[in-house]
Formats: sequence, structure tokens, C-alpha cells
Amino acid sequence: MGRNTRKRRTPLATKAIAASAALALGGGGLIWANFYASAHESGNDTWQNRTKSASAQVATIACPDVGQRMTDVPRGARAGVDRELANLDKQITDAYARLASTRQTQANDANFVQNAIVGPLKEKRAATIDRIRITIQRAGGSFSTSLSRLAGCTTQSADQNRTDAGGQNGNGDQQQNGDGQNNDGQNNDGQNNDGQNNGDGQNGGGQNGGGQNGGIGGQAGNGPTAADFVDITQVQPNVKAKPRQSRNASTGTFTTRCGVNANKNYNTDNVIVAPGVTNGAHHTHDYTGNQKINAFSSNDTFLQGGTSCQNKNDLSSYYWPVLRAQDGTQEFDQNQDGGGKEGNVGRILTAKQVEIKYVGSPKSKVVAMPQFLRIITGDAKTTTNGLANANAHWSCTGFENKVQLTEQYPICPEGSQVVRSFAFQSCWDGQNTDSANHRSHVAFADGNGNCQNGFKAIPQLTMRLVYDVPRPVIENGQVKNAYAVDGFPEQLHKAATDHDDFISITTGNLANKIANCVNSGRKCQ
Repeated sequence: MGRNTRKRRTPLATKAIAASAALALGGGGLIWANFYASAHESGNDTWQNRTKSASAQVATIACPDVGQRMTDVPRGARAGVDRELANLDKQITDAYARLASTRQTQANDANFVQNAIVGPLKEKRAATIDRIRITIQRAGGSFSTSLSRLAGCTTQSADQNRTDAGGQNGNGDQQQNGDGQNNDGQNNDGQNNDGQNNGDGQNGGGQNGGGQNGGIGGQAGNGPTAADFVDITQVQPNVKAKPRQSRNASTGTFTTRCGVNANKNYNTDNVIVAPGVTNGAHHTHDYTGNQKINAFSSNDTFLQGGTSCQNKNDLSSYYWPVLRAQDGTQEFDQNQDGGGKEGNVGRILTAKQVEIKYVGSPKSKVVAMPQFLRIITGDAKTTTNGLANANAHWSCTGFENKVQLTEQYPICPEGSQVVRSFAFQSCWDGQNTDSANHRSHVAFADGNGNCQNGFKAIPQLTMRLVYDVPRPVIENGQVKNAYAVDGFPEQLHKAATDHDDFISITTGNLANKIANCVNSGRKCQ
């Protein structure tokens, strides 16, 4: 699938080489009433609290995301390739854990990180990538030698601007601008690395953001930092107008009510990206809809899962990383993989509201989603990948029509609640329910709302999650009452890593009913 033209990002006006240098404010022109927008939209950098690091402490490990480059894998090889890609994730997780636990040794030996962590990691990755090559070639596919060059990883220091993270160069810094230009969510051969920092390098300070483990902030020492938060009342409005509707627009909506995961259906698997691999996500997910989705679920078992949705024909799986208040609470998973053992700590917050709505296209009628269609929106690895596939949108009640953030968490005023919004890809290739990189079979509409490259418009899944969150406070470059989304430990709990997952599973002709409702301009549920 060809790429749509993207405008190159304007460099941040004030890139500070600072430990708590602010993340660029993500414009994210996306509102609950205006979900046409595609992935990441850049905006204004308004965060002014920047404090300089006392040293060039290594903050995290940046490795090229091999999975994003896997665009042509024979079906017979995909299960084996997915398992090896999961091994790559585990290798990075293990290396980061070693990085975080050897701070004193690093201070005494300037070569320790390279010799004891990064070097051995490259060797393991090279062997794994070679197994991927063998698996693909045995299935009759071709393997690009360029993938073999992705074994090496780099480190990112606490006072280092993100440039060439993980050795990724090229055109990945081409981002969607704030006017709704299409970002198709596909693999980019060079992921953007120009808009983030990685932690504040401050040691000590306790559980509420000072890095009690000698890390870079956060209850577990791997974020978030003060620079990851912004007072939303100080942010200029950045939400853009939605596209004009044509005569053929599909203007209806279909709402499905599936609860808020009050029954605490959690796991750390990801059956889309890492089928058959326990703890493939390395972080905890909330699950609504289908109640028996885990790493070992399949098309054959999806229909047996039951559902939390009021419409019992909606067996779809809607799942997202949990949000936690880093208040010192030791959750049930404090000593488990994907939880505290991998830096995901604090009290899990259950959303007060979860609104799931399918909306239409401003330019055309939609076709029904195929059974078992899988879609991932956003990127859990933007801290090292860059923002090319970012699609996080953070706001506060009362501000959603004015301000949407991609790269920072909002500090909401008294009486206002934190809102996470998601708008999934609304264009489908008409053939595949998944793809090798789990992105290429779907795409975002362009800035005018049109699907490109022969793709068909499908009902766009939109989600809005509302939370009561203790209000963070910034004092002396530290954040108290921090909250953060779960993620891979080396991703440092950045706001831009927020993402959402979906598998379409329906009975009783529901998929067609949703499409017909949207096409006819009705409001259904």
C-alpha cells in the first residue's frame, strides 16, 4: 500500500538539552464530535518548566522496531515470526531492567552499558532476526537484508534530544500537520525522532515522581517526569475543524455499551501482536466486550468468549492499557510480569465512563467490517520509534472541543476529569483482516475524509474513556500525584505511547446492521 504525502514536522522552537525537557505538545486535532482525524498531529510547544540535568545519565534503550518493517510475511510463517518478534521485545525488556538496576556500576565504569548491556543485546537480536529470516524463507518468502541491520541498539541519555533513536533515519520525521492531513498509520522506514526527551535524570525524591530507584522519575523509577504533564488551562486551543460532508456522507452512529471493566478482566497478553505468547504486551490491559481474549485465543474460540456488551451479538474485543495513579499503592500485580516487575506500578484506575461508538465517513457510504478484523491504533513504542504512528489523545472534560494532547498528560482543573480518546483507522483494503505488521491492511482517511489507494470506508470505531484522577502537582521540577498509562518499561510511561486494540467479532448480522445504521443517518444502539 502506498503512503500518503505527509508534511514534514516543524522543528520544536525550543529544544532544550535538559533532563526534564518538555515533550512537544501534541496538537492531536481530535474531539469526541470530530473523529475523522487520523494519527498524530503536531502542535505548539507550550511547556516551559524545563530543568537541566546534572549529568548525561542513560535513560533508556532505543532499538529499531523490527515488527514495523515486516510488511511481507507468508501466512505460513507469521506465527513463528510473531513469536520471534515477541522475543525481541523480551530482550529489550530484560536489557532495560539490567540498565535500571546497575546505575551505580554505570557511574563507575563509562563502558559498562556498551560492554555489558548494549553489546550482548545486539548479539541476541541478531540471532533472533536470523531465525526470522529462516522462518520466512522456509515458507517461501523473501527476506530483506536491511532487516539484519536492525540488530544494533543505542542508548538515550537523560539530557539527550531524541535524534536517530535506535539507528532509525530517513523520512520518519514526516508527521501529520494540524489540519487533518492523513497519517496512514503504516510502517515508515525511518521513524521520527525529533520530538521527545527521555526522563529527567534526577535521583531520589520518592514514589511520586522523583525516581526512588535512581531512575528518571515515577514510582518505579521509569517515569513519568514533571515534563510529561501540562496544565491544560495554559494550552492554546489546537483542535481543528472537521472535513465538510459530501452528499454521499454516512452520518449515522451506532453506540455499543460494554461497561468499564468493573469486573477487572485484565491480562498482559496481546493476541494480535504476540499470539501464543504469555505476557506478550509487557503491560496490563483492560478488557471489555469479549471476556475470554488472551494470548491463546483464536478465530476458532472468539465466538465462545461471551461478552460484557448489552448487545449480546457484540462479541468484539475492546482492550487498552490500564491507567494508574502512582500513589504508592502496591496493586495485585506488583510482583508479576507486566506489572511491578516491569515498571508498571501504582493503583489501577477503572474508567468512570467508556463510550464506544461507530461513526461514518464524511465522503462516502461505508461497508461492513469483516469478521475477525484486527485493528491497532497508536504505537506503544513512540519513545524509541518516534511519533509516526502515534494516535494518543488526552484532554479534560470541558476542554475536549478545544485542546487535545498527544505527548503530555493533562493536569485538569478542579471538577474536570481526564479523558482518553481513540479514533481507529476507518479505511480497509477490502481483503485482509490482519497484516504482517498489523497496520498495512487498514489506513486513516486523508484530510478531506477520503480513503486512498483503493481502500474502502468502514464504520470508524471511536472510544472515549473518562477517569477520576488525583490532580498532579509540579513542585521544584518534581511531579507529585503522577498518573501514567501502562507500557513497555523502556518506553518510560510517556503519554504518546497510549494505544488501543480491537477485534471485530459479531453474530446475528450485527456488522451489517452497524453499517446500515451509519449509512442511513440514524442513531442506533
